[in-house]
Amino acid sequence: MPLVDPITMASAVSKKGAASQTVTVESSASPTAETYNLLPVSVNQTPLAQTLRHAQPLLLSGVLAFGFSSLVKNPVAAMSSTTLPLTAALQAVYAVICLPVAGRGGNDTAKKAKPRPGEKTSKKRAKEGGNNAYVLATLSLLITALVTPFIYASMVLFGAPFLTHGSHTLLCAAHLSLLGLFPLFYVHGVDASAWAAVGGFRAPLDETFGGLAGALVGAWLGAVPIPLDWDRDWQKWPVTILVGIYGGYVLGKVIGGTAAWGKKF
Repeated sequence: MPLVDPITMASAVSKKGAASQTVTVESSASPTAETYNLLPVSVNQTPLAQTLRHAQPLLLSGVLAFGFSSLVKNPVAAMSSTTLPLTAALQAVYAVICLPVAGRGGNDTAKKAKPRPGEKTSKKRAKEGGNNAYVLATLSLLITALVTPFIYASMVLFGAPFLTHGSHTLLCAAHLSLLGLFPLFYVHGVDASAWAAVGGFRAPLDETFGGLAGALVGAWLGAVPIPLDWDRDWQKWPVTILVGIYGGYVLGKVIGGTAAWGKKF
């Protein structure tokens, strides 16, 4: 015969069953209560990373200024042999030295496991982290190249020449992908939730997302001088677009990494 509580008049067995049911309901409801919250990316705090972080916008501006005269004379040759390879090298070095690899550095919402008191990172673990950075940078460059045709198609839909200047537009799309998307692939990988936040402009501003937003706005503003009847050589396609991409990326990266860091649109 089960024992009966003289106050509640409920048996111990029924109370135990109700308690277990309550625990089951709470445990099943907890996963649905969690929401994805993308965190801004923090630049590595090493002296080299902080130095390169501030030098990179100047170096990119120097690349564009160095190749501008050639860009006006022969855009395809200048982009393919000068600005694109130099920009790719700068972006790769910047990512490896300054940015945390995907899954580290606060760009994901998974709770970080706090290190135990007295726990130290071994040299072997640091070396493996460096190797992962090189591998991830290579994979991010590959993904960026694979995405470039889609950026090209988007530019055509927004008014870029379709039947002519195909190589011009494709190289311009490669620059936009390299500047705006490559850092995001490096820090977020192919995380669908992170890219949904980026694509919906719900991600917080930082150097990576600010650079993408600035590059897109710069590309759009760069198209403004093309139809004007100024008869200047630099108005040819896609010189002003490329200048807008570089200028917008640099400005968006700097603002997103400083004054607007962590804020949202």
